[in-house]
Amino acid sequence: MMNYESGPPANEQEEQAEAPAIHAAGLTVVRGPRTVLRGLDFAVPRGQITGLLGPSGCGKSTLMRAIVGTQAKVTGTLDVLGRPAGHPTLRTRIGYVTQAPSVYDDLTVRQNLDYFAAILAPGRAAADRRHADVTRAITDVDLTTHADALAGNLSGGQRSRVSLAVALLGTPELLVLDEPTVGLDPVLRRDLWNLFHDIAASRGATLLISSHVMDEAERCHRLLLMREGQILADDTPDALRTRTHSETVEAAFLHLVDEAVAAGRRKETTR
Repeated sequence: MMNYESGPPANEQEEQAEAPAIHAAGLTVVRGPRTVLRGLDFAVPRGQITGLLGPSGCGKSTLMRAIVGTQAKVTGTLDVLGRPAGHPTLRTRIGYVTQAPSVYDDLTVRQNLDYFAAILAPGRAAADRRHADVTRAITDVDLTTHADALAGNLSGGQRSRVSLAVALLGTPELLVLDEPTVGLDPVLRRDLWNLFHDIAASRGATLLISSHVMDEAERCHRLLLMREGQILADDTPDALRTRTHSETVEAAFLHLVDEAVAAGRRKETTR
């Protein structure tokens, strides 16, 4: 999502560029009687794809909402692109895709993108750039042949791609994608992962992608493995396999889960 206004001073930009894209310390989220996130400490490096993996209900979506600044009752430290999460200047620097497609059914694909592009870059002066951004985003998600179709007439996977196209408008520095490949066929999943790698490599963007499908972990530069609101591991896929003497990331994850369960039992017996 492009910021068409002037950015921070050059020295401040340099300081932000040296910091991780996301840094959390003691990050906690409480919802009612339940602690959803439990004192998380982690960092997401810039210009890479970091996978956020774990079973459904482990807190992945809550963490993503905290990062983009839409989650209530967040305590601890959470800095995003050198600013506190939710800071107004981050709105045009982050692209966010929720699990449920965020599109208007009574608008075409192009009209949906034109609408969101106009919100991001209002005014006639930005019209040409908006048109180019919309065309590029539609091409990126392979919806060129459906650009004039009503969103309400698209399949679930196609609607998800419209939401992704909205997040790709402009040049977001950080893309936060909540299970973007759920329900997609294997060919489209492969194509989207190729796009994610291209965005990171050629545009220098940072991507945080959640999934509960462990084979997608192999496509990431770095992984955050979650279980029950806690980070089990923060490392590269190769390092995780080596550390746990496992052949796959899924096996490494299960090994870490078994370790955590055993450690919890030992703690209970010593009380």
